[in-house]
Amino acid sequence: MVKVEFLGPINKKSMELEIDNLNQLALVLKEDEELQEWLENSAVAVNDTIVSSLDVALQDGDKI
Repeated sequence: MVKVEFLGPINKKSMELEIDNLNQLALVLKEDEELQEWLENSAVAVNDTIVSSLDVALQDGDKI
């Protein structure tokens, strides 16, 4: 399970998900209408390291 935190002006509670990569996370987030406006302009970090690819594999306990 990974923990997804939303920082800055995105006013959303953290969530915990059973996903294997950032592509799966993108699919989940696209379903949330509140987040759609932020998806194109947000940086993504895995365990406090900015990533540029959605192909990043995730491990149990990772923080996004």
